[in-house]
Amino acid sequence: MRVNADRERCMAAGHCAVTVPAVFDHGDDGLVVVLDPKPDEDVREEIERAVDLCPSRALSLATE
Repeated sequence: MRVNADRERCMAAGHCAVTVPAVFDHGDDGLVVVLDPKPDEDVREEIERAVDLCPSRALSLATE
């Protein structure tokens, strides 16, 4: 699994960082930063929730 974030689409809502703080954070500009692009499968459900909650659809999850 690979987590992707499109910083150009990000509107800094913060849902991702609140939902999965081990995977997402925000940079100094307030936009999403992926801390762990290849997290363990045990956080898949939380990541899928963060993807669903993202109002700008800046997040995606890919299977490798």
